[in-house]
Amino acid sequence: MTETTDPTPSEPAQASATPAAETVMFGADWCGDCRRAKLVFDRAGVNYRYVDLVQDPAAADVAKDISGRTNIPVILYPDQSHQVEPSNSDLQRKIDELGLARG
Repeated sequence: MTETTDPTPSEPAQASATPAAETVMFGADWCGDCRRAKLVFDRAGVNYRYVDLVQDPAAADVAKDISGRTNIPVILYPDQSHQVEPSNSDLQRKIDELGLARG
């Protein structure tokens, strides 16, 4: 299941979770969808910070606060939108939309 949300005035700002110009992926190495999302980002040259929820279990609460769910990966973008378990095409569409690809 893929969830993509765009920020709305009623949503609280997630500034405490990430600086404005940073993409953050919350995931775990045992998660196939997380490994796949990392591969898509790496191949596109996306600059992102990976938060391993196994190494930093408290960060799972941050990811849940962002998405309202416990599914991973949770990806928070610079525009404060987020995706949960996105498909490759959803990831690429967001990369293109925000101009995150390098090279």
